[in-house]
Amino acid sequence: MSEFNFEQSLKELETIVKKLESGNVSLDESIKLYQRGLELYGTCYKKLQDAEKLIVQVQENEGE
Repeated sequence: MSEFNFEQSLKELETIVKKLESGNVSLDESIKLYQRGLELYGTCYKKLQDAEKLIVQVQENEGE
């Protein structure tokens, strides 16, 4: 998987959710989309955690 930024990953994840919710994809395609969605969710979650840690670190440094 090429490295996407947060916004690209989130946009792709939203597209996958819409496709899955539409019900217009085959079972095999649904499974592939679901797996890709899990990967993207993990990527987005990690990026959010990293951003939160950075914010906390900056706030702590500002308080010194």
